[in-house]
Amino acid sequence: MVRRFILLIFMLLIYAKSESQVLISLVFGDKLNSGKIEFGLDGGLTLSDQNGLSQSKNLSSFNLGFYFDIKWKGPWMFHTGVIVKSNMGAAGLPVYSLDQPDLDNTYAGGSVERKLSYFNVPFLMKYNFKNHFFVEAGPMFGLLYKAADEFTNTVQGNEVTCRNENRDNYHPLDAGFMAGIGYRLMKGYGMNLGVRYYLGFVDVTVDDSKGSETNRAWYFTLGIPIGAGKAAEREKQKEMK
Repeated sequence: MVRRFILLIFMLLIYAKSESQVLISLVFGDKLNSGKIEFGLDGGLTLSDQNGLSQSKNLSSFNLGFYFDIKWKGPWMFHTGVIVKSNMGAAGLPVYSLDQPDLDNTYAGGSVERKLSYFNVPFLMKYNFKNHFFVEAGPMFGLLYKAADEFTNTVQGNEVTCRNENRDNYHPLDAGFMAGIGYRLMKGYGMNLGVRYYLGFVDVTVDDSKGSETNRAWYFTLGIPIGAGKAAEREKQKEMK
C-alpha cells in the first residue's frame, strides 16, 4: 500500500510532456489500482471559449490525462488527476496587427484561433448513485505551459497560416470551478462517460487595460480504468483467505 501511494504522489508531481505522462500511466496503472483507489486514463473533446471577448466562437480540441478515484465514505469519492493535454482559448477572433505590413496584408480578412495549453488538476467530490450515474464538483487549477494565436486566411484559393507565440501575455496560473455528470458502464465497473463544465475565476491576461478575460470550457470525456479488473480480483482473493 505504501508503494502505491508513493507511485500516486510521483505521478501527480510530474509535469513533463503529455506523451511521457500517458506512457508512465500505462506502465504503473495496474500497481496504482487497489480496493480503495481506481486509476485510469481520461480523454475526449473540449469546447472552450473566453468570457470578456466581444467576438469569438468555441475552440474545439482534444483532452487527455489520467485520474484517480479515491473511495471515501459510502457513495462518496474524491476525484483528482492531471489533464496533461488541455487547450483553453477561443476561435473566430478578429485579426489584429502583427506590426509587419506583409503579414498584415496577407491575413487581412482572416481569423485567429487562441490556444492556451495548460496542465489542469481537478479536485472534485464525486457522488455515485445506485443506478450508476454520478455527479461531481469542485475546484480546478491550471498551469500554463504554452500560448499562441494562430492566424488563418485563404489567399488565391490556398489556406495560409501563421503562429504568433505570446505566452508572456498571460498569467501562468488559472483557477476556477468545475462540475459534471456521468455514467459508469458495465454495472458500475466499466468505463466512465461524462460531461463537465469549467468556469474560470482568474483574469488570464497580463494587460489589465483590455478588461477581464476568463476561461470556460465543456469537457466531454471517456474514462478508462487501467488494471481495475486485476485489482478487484486481488481484493476478492484477500477476502477469501
